[in-house]
Amino acid sequence: MSFNYDVDFKKVDFRENPEKYRVGRGEQGVLLVEPYKSEILPHWRFKTPEIAKESSEKIYQMFQQYKKENDFVGMDMARKFIQMGYTRSRRYANYKGGKKYDSDGNVKERNIDEEKAESARIFEEKWKIVRTDEEYLEKKKEHQNKYG
Repeated sequence: MSFNYDVDFKKVDFRENPEKYRVGRGEQGVLLVEPYKSEILPHWRFKTPEIAKESSEKIYQMFQQYKKENDFVGMDMARKFIQMGYTRSRRYANYKGGKKYDSDGNVKERNIDEEKAESARIFEEKWKIVRTDEEYLEKKKEHQNKYG
């Protein structure tokens, strides 16, 4: 499923208009969907394992709160931020400065940063929990069946 780029993201409140939200693949649209982006982004950090632990736990709490409120879009956005915590910290763990390519477009040699790798592991743990949450998966299927 692709993300719905026909929507004017700056004008849509997806809490009020969940029918306009499309799940998309992976982290697609994570920085476009309001008000969730503004609610979750301030808590999204991964610089050290301690910061990653605090961040992933806070975002997981938000996932649980959105679930309690029967807010699928919020749940999916929290899932995306947790997934992005994993992928970004993994990128920084593998490549100094998070840059995979050199100025000529060639892939740089990996140089593993164990601290960032631990941050990635922390987010990955939470990502596995949210992406397999039965209620999340049920709501995802319902949302896709209802809205595409």
